[in-house]
Amino acid sequence: MSRAFQSLAIPATAGIGLRSPHIGEMLTRRPSAGWLEVHAENYMGDGAAVEALERLRQAYPLSVHGVGLSLGSAGGVDRDHLERLRRVCERFQPDLVSEHLAWSVADGAYLNDLLPLRYDEDALGIVARNVATVQDTLKRQVLIENLSAYLAFADSSMNEAEFLTELVARSGCGLLLDVNNVQVSAHNLQYDAKAFIDSLPAAAIGEIHLAGHATNQVGADTVLIDDHGSRVPPVVWALYQHAISRLGPRPTLIEWDTDVPVLDVLLGEAMWADMLTASIMFNRKQAARQAEAAKPRPMSLTPFESVGTSMPVLAAFAAAKAGAAIPVALTPMEGGYDVAA
Repeated sequence: MSRAFQSLAIPATAGIGLRSPHIGEMLTRRPSAGWLEVHAENYMGDGAAVEALERLRQAYPLSVHGVGLSLGSAGGVDRDHLERLRRVCERFQPDLVSEHLAWSVADGAYLNDLLPLRYDEDALGIVARNVATVQDTLKRQVLIENLSAYLAFADSSMNEAEFLTELVARSGCGLLLDVNNVQVSAHNLQYDAKAFIDSLPAAAIGEIHLAGHATNQVGADTVLIDDHGSRVPPVVWALYQHAISRLGPRPTLIEWDTDVPVLDVLLGEAMWADMLTASIMFNRKQAARQAEAAKPRPMSLTPFESVGTSMPVLAAFAAAKAGAAIPVALTPMEGGYDVAA
């Protein structure tokens, strides 16, 4: 198991993925955004975008999201690529670093895709070793993201949630829960999306992703495609509501990679995520208060309690028992009581 690292944190609010069409506007407007996430591979060199990110990270918390480590590669991670990632982290000091549960390298050739793994003991050992190497090199915990799936390996001996749970236990990594990916995979492979979320170790989930997906018709079947090219759809918002209700607030990213809209659309989606989280937490607090108020309150009398008099209750009882009580006659009268000694 990889040694434990101090876990950094981004505020449990909604952020946006920083995309090149928005960099200039982000620099000039400095809009309200909880935090920013960038793809590590876009910032491994020099140039205007790197200089801009150095300025923006002074104003916004930052997360670095990798797509090229190929954690499922049996030959181990590419040490040159890992060193470039280490330099990115050293330069920008992000609060979170994440990668995918996938492989994308074969015989030294990089494939332009994130490919799924067979979920079994052999693959688990490979990924755990690779994650440990990455964390030991970066000297920080890494969050591992669940993948969108379009097919399943027939000889897998566990499901993805079981695989991720065991990976956390073996490597000490955290999890990036991509709610859209859960919805896409659950629909395509016909399993319960909420049950998937419920079976993950809640304490390990350090970030959530939200995005849109495309719907394709293949004969009589409907296939969901994780394209990050549209607003978060209602079915994903509903699944996010379930996740936050179970997990509590988490740093949540709005992802948008294709057909990127104007910046205000991303900021608006982030606002909806914050509002939904705030509503869930408000309702939870209200329910807790109501449950507390509904609890029966047993009456207990102590020598310091009094009811409508300065004389302690138990002292009054003792005086009455000793015959020392003052006789009082109460005669009802219109408008009040006449008290006579």
